[in-house]
Amino acid sequence: MEFLDLFLIALMPVLKVILVTALGLFLALDEIDLLGPNARHHLNNLVFYVFSPAIIGSSLADTITLESLVNLWFMPVNILLTFAIGSALGWILVKITRTPQHLSGLVIACCSAGNIGNLFLFLFFPSLCEEKNSPLGDSTTCSTYAEAYASLSMAMLSVFLWTYIYIILRVSARDDIEDNDASVSTISIKRPGETSEIFAGNLTEVLLARGVPSSEDYSDQTESSDVRTESRVKVPVLEKIKAFAEQIHLKKILAPSTIAAVIGLIIGTVSPIRKAMIGDSAPLRVIYSSTSLLGQAAIPCITLIVGANLLKGLKIAGVSPLVIAGIIAVKYIVMPPLGVVVVKGAQHFGFVDSNALYLFSLMLQYAVPPAMNIGTITQLVETGQSESSVLMLWTYATAAFFLTLWSAYFMWLVS
Repeated sequence: MEFLDLFLIALMPVLKVILVTALGLFLALDEIDLLGPNARHHLNNLVFYVFSPAIIGSSLADTITLESLVNLWFMPVNILLTFAIGSALGWILVKITRTPQHLSGLVIACCSAGNIGNLFLFLFFPSLCEEKNSPLGDSTTCSTYAEAYASLSMAMLSVFLWTYIYIILRVSARDDIEDNDASVSTISIKRPGETSEIFAGNLTEVLLARGVPSSEDYSDQTESSDVRTESRVKVPVLEKIKAFAEQIHLKKILAPSTIAAVIGLIIGTVSPIRKAMIGDSAPLRVIYSSTSLLGQAAIPCITLIVGANLLKGLKIAGVSPLVIAGIIAVKYIVMPPLGVVVVKGAQHFGFVDSNALYLFSLMLQYAVPPAMNIGTITQLVETGQSESSVLMLWTYATAAFFLTLWSAYFMWLVS
């Protein structure tokens, strides 16, 4: 097919994403206020705890078998490579632009974690499969396999986000607190027979030095005081890593989507369970049908939330244009060609077969915008929330052009 024809085919799903995203942004306007902060909060919770786990679990259970899981072994490896390459490029970008300490983790996260599951693969692939003369195969077969690829990609993304990206952003936030505390002046409090030097900005320690109990003794959130205490002690690197690892919350790592992915894989790969739940004659098919019905709400809700969240980026400044341009260059100019090299290399050595849709999906994972859950994690670690909105706005705005261009090129390569 001519490249122009492929470009028009690739443009259709991007336009669908843009239209629904624009609707979400419109509904979030103060004059409309249907997706204001409170509405987004509740809708985010529904997506996080109900809709996303439902679509991941049901899709994996329906499309992934033990045989297909073995055949798709390179996809998790490919996702890991996108994180590794993106992290290296993000670290270089941080050094070149001299990004502030509290934003360094956010820049690396935006360069490494792509939206490879919940939005573009679930919405992008089915739209491509529906297009006439699509080089990715007939509509039915393409949609079935696309759903499997999207489900597995989203499951792996969830694991990497809540382990690797969460750690990076939390370390960045922790270092920022330490730097701020290190610059605080000190005062002396004299007791009979002794003098102790403490941080003037740390009211908790002043009270403790005077023997007055602090209200933080009765609070569950003691991380910030622990960080300030540790910042004055020279601790070996390994000890810091060990101490930090102990503070990672298992509940955040085991996100609902991750749990749903595990359950979906068990149902899909264990034959007796699969026969009991999947199929027209399965005795427990109503459970799968209900879960699948819930999952269908995930994509429109997620897309609307993306648009609503982008509105915040229009109202906030403060991120260096050089940093924004650097992230856009990493995501859309540097990484896609590297992805082509990786995937073509894997095909050359026999790690992946020549299935056009599979090769396309592997390449596309190097060309998507940053994962929206990065913004959720910045809220948890309480660093870079407003800056993440600005970065998401510009990376998603420019994705319309670059994603269309790279999609057309990838289809030309695999056709």
